[in-house]
Amino acid sequence: MVALQFPPALLLKAQGPQLGMRAALFDVDGVLTDGTLYIGEQGETLKAFHVLDGHGLKLLAQVGIAPVVITGRDSAAVRRRVSDLGIVHASFGVGDKLAAADGVRAQLGLDWAEVAAIGDDWPDLPLLARVGFACAPPGAHAEVLAAVHHVTAARAGHGAAREFCDLLLMAGGHYARLLHGQLATLDAR
Repeated sequence: MVALQFPPALLLKAQGPQLGMRAALFDVDGVLTDGTLYIGEQGETLKAFHVLDGHGLKLLAQVGIAPVVITGRDSAAVRRRVSDLGIVHASFGVGDKLAAADGVRAQLGLDWAEVAAIGDDWPDLPLLARVGFACAPPGAHAEVLAAVHHVTAARAGHGAAREFCDLLLMAGGHYARLLHGQLATLDAR
């Protein structure tokens, strides 16, 4: 049994043309974090990441949906998190997110319709306007909220990215299999 549910029309939109997206773009500040910037007295940047979000990105990679991080800021904390999650495609300190995303999209041999994205502010709008499925956390800027197909119930840095991942997994037909596989693993202990 699966407890998580999404409206059928939303699942159909998130399927894209190939019955599942093949890449998912993630902003960092305001999506994978709550958007708060902590700066230490030595100038170091500290960020808080939610483990649910991280596991969601790992699940995407497990089923062949490439998680792609594209962020306007660069910090050791973000690089460490990306590395810890095993994310292969990441761009840090990007001024033009569309150019960075287009490069990865072309490298993966995908059409924009096969790509999903989650963002929260104006620099994310060019991506959100092109992808097959666009998402935002509830605290996103009003223009972003107006441009997306789905606004998560969970807040940024508190499960919004996981909700996006779960939606893509469910739309692609992977969610129940992954969940039941995990339950079987737990039962085997």
